[in-house]
Amino acid sequence: MNAAFIMMAAVLLFCVYLGIRARKGKNMDLEQWTVGGRGFSTLFVFLLMAGEIYTTFTFLGGSGWAYGKGGPAFYIIAYGCLAYILSYWLLPAIWAYAKKHKLMSQSDFFISKYKSPLLGILVSLVGICALIPYLVLQLKGLGLIVSATSYGLISPSAAIWIGAASITIYVMISGIHGSAWISVVKDIMILGVVLYLGIYMPIHYYGGFSEMFREIEAAKPGFLTLPETGQSVSWFSSTVLLTALGFYMWPHTFAASYSAEHPRVFRKNAIMMPLYQLVLLFVIFVGFAAILQVPGLKGADTDLALLKLSLQTFDPWFVGIIGAAGILTALVPGSMILMASSTLFAKNVYKTIAPEASDKTVSQLAKYAVPVIALISVYFTLKGGNTIVTLLLMGYSLVTQLFPALVFSLPKQRVVTSQGAFAGILAGVGTVAFITLTESTIGTLFPSLPQTVKDMNTGIIALVLNTAIMFAVSAAVRKKQINAAERAA
Repeated sequence: MNAAFIMMAAVLLFCVYLGIRARKGKNMDLEQWTVGGRGFSTLFVFLLMAGEIYTTFTFLGGSGWAYGKGGPAFYIIAYGCLAYILSYWLLPAIWAYAKKHKLMSQSDFFISKYKSPLLGILVSLVGICALIPYLVLQLKGLGLIVSATSYGLISPSAAIWIGAASITIYVMISGIHGSAWISVVKDIMILGVVLYLGIYMPIHYYGGFSEMFREIEAAKPGFLTLPETGQSVSWFSSTVLLTALGFYMWPHTFAASYSAEHPRVFRKNAIMMPLYQLVLLFVIFVGFAAILQVPGLKGADTDLALLKLSLQTFDPWFVGIIGAAGILTALVPGSMILMASSTLFAKNVYKTIAPEASDKTVSQLAKYAVPVIALISVYFTLKGGNTIVTLLLMGYSLVTQLFPALVFSLPKQRVVTSQGAFAGILAGVGTVAFITLTESTIGTLFPSLPQTVKDMNTGIIALVLNTAIMFAVSAAVRKKQINAAERAA
């Protein structure tokens, strides 16, 4: 047993205790369990949303892509800032409608707006399918972090099982309240650790930031810029757009917006959150610092860049602090993902199929679904081998297909019908699924297209197809309704 392991174990046990204790004094019905009784302050909503956004991807994926991809990694800085601007107008509108109609999940919003339980089931299934790889991402990152920073004392598989069990326990007991309180600890630790590493590593190994970039450019010319093909300017722009539009389409992030006590909370957060985006810049600096100091990492191993560099730089006690911060980047978003998935299944799939089920039954089913979804995610985590960023982008391609139907549901006079929304989402998700399963790209499907189009993110192509079909079907349905009304008259 070493100092790093003791440090991580202590933080994990404290956070599980904190998560369980968060239940105290609350009647944990489904509304309290999922959205905290809609009474969270600006600070709690900020920490909760930051807890969901800044995950193991922040810790490992950002540095891994900087190490393995170079210039394309900067897309991570860009998309969040655009999403926060969008949230200034989008989230208050969602919150006001959700509060008025007492909504508790993302699917509730679509069901209420389009008056279509069938659309709610589709949205739920899309959300769950996207959340599974997102939870796999968290557990995969957790396994890497614990195994590396415990100096091999805990295997990745054991760490994944321990992490999944810990999340399941406090989610079933305290719901969103446990996630919110652990977010406080997590944000303090992640800010301190990432800022320190991002400043210290370039100075320690290179003497400064400019010298670090000069040495990387000398060793790998052009690595810090966007390539002419592949992850080019076209890929960069389309990926930033895709992820910005999908930023708040994740079911757990969408539902967390219901927990605020007032819409002003979101406008304050939209002002503050871009500053928090700078945390990612320091993560990227660590990845760049590792390029010449920890050479030879390939494929999925590039996610280990930050950890490998930390292990050769610091004493075990400080490595334990880094590992503890990394664990928390998995616990908070992992708990929100589990809660959102189980709520979607219980309330918007089961309840729709069995409308006679009582609220108590639905609430119990949501809690009992938590360990089931956790076990499914553990299975895929232990089988999978994709890099963390690849998993995230796959999930984004799915959830962003909900964006057109959401945006066009907000005006009082809707131009999109429930049939159009259903057809558009189905077309977009089907396109993403086909491309993912066949491992195709726009270039392999249409080799004669210009390189700029071939390099575009496939999720954007699916989004364009989604929107076109949504409007076409809506127009056809409205025309049919007008003709029927004229015949009746």
